[in-house]
Amino acid sequence: MDLDAFNELLTPRGQRALAEAGELTGADPVAAATRMRRTYDAALTSAALTQAGLRVRARAKFGADAGEMYFTPHGLEQSTRAEVAGHRARRVVAAHHLGPRVMDACCGVGGDLIALARAGCAVSAVDVDPLTVAVARANAHALGPAGRVTVSVADAATVRPEDHDVLFADPARRTGRGRTFDPMAYSPPWPVVLDLVSRAAKACLKVAPGIPYEFIPGDAEAEWVSYKGEVKEATLWTGHGDGGGRRATLLPGGHSLAATGVQATAGPVGRYVYEPDGAAVRAHLVGEVAEMVNGRLLDPMIAYITADDPVDTPWAARYEIADVLPFSLKKLRATLRERKIGNVTIKKRGSAVDIERLRTDLRLNGDMSAVIILTRIMDKPSVLICDVPPPA
Repeated sequence: MDLDAFNELLTPRGQRALAEAGELTGADPVAAATRMRRTYDAALTSAALTQAGLRVRARAKFGADAGEMYFTPHGLEQSTRAEVAGHRARRVVAAHHLGPRVMDACCGVGGDLIALARAGCAVSAVDVDPLTVAVARANAHALGPAGRVTVSVADAATVRPEDHDVLFADPARRTGRGRTFDPMAYSPPWPVVLDLVSRAAKACLKVAPGIPYEFIPGDAEAEWVSYKGEVKEATLWTGHGDGGGRRATLLPGGHSLAATGVQATAGPVGRYVYEPDGAAVRAHLVGEVAEMVNGRLLDPMIAYITADDPVDTPWAARYEIADVLPFSLKKLRATLRERKIGNVTIKKRGSAVDIERLRTDLRLNGDMSAVIILTRIMDKPSVLICDVPPPA
């Protein structure tokens, strides 16, 4: 989809084509294209069908709003889930008495600028790609409030964060070879991002959850965000008075946990094993979670906690331990057969075992279910057989 084809989608004729394409979602692609070509040219047909397909994919991130929005494939992939963007926008606004002026230096298709505008911010946004800017403008117009948003074509390196209350930046994490995990390969690259941050009164940077810790500025609060148990991203906050701390946030519940410096010690296996949420693990808050459940680590280097009592917490999944074995395929297979376990959920931390290969090698047979945890206990390869927890 090029810029001309996208702009035609915004015309009355293009809107009719998009509506028809939406009705054909799920149909055979060739049949859908053939039907639409009876009325529309090839470029508009392709743009409408592409956009309709992207809207379907976008529902997981944007819910009902996806039906009114516009996307590019890369823009949708990198866009922020609406719940996460809303959480971040609320934090931005909470730090100001009045709606802050925000510079969105890498706006993409506009998911974050929409959340910021809806929260009360006045947003000036830029992106270097003209098509992406056109998409972001269309989304701001569709979901608004468009009067609080301006979107321009510009290189992020040329913006002046000092003219705004807050800098927001979501540097692109894709190269010609695909997704990159190296901040130096971001666009704009990390030194440019840090220069913008150094000139901003306050800054909020969206980064990959696996960002190497050495790239996190010492004065930034690093926040890892998990949505329904899956770590989605990290956000670096500077100038918000939080110093250089670490924080984890769980959505949609809104639970937040900050580092207190508590350290968990290792100890004997108890009745339960707790699996901390990935956001707490990435934020190095396993000690804080262990304190919540009055627990200890199974191994000093592994983020599994064991405890004697059941404690309900949103910060960890709890499993009751039925058996603890030194890892041995033969012994594990025999134990599962003895217990008539034919269905297993396999988890692992600190284990090199290939899960799918193990599932095949176990040759499961039985009506019972279990959770199998492969890990190390005091540096020894071990396996925990746990009862399946009841539904939440």
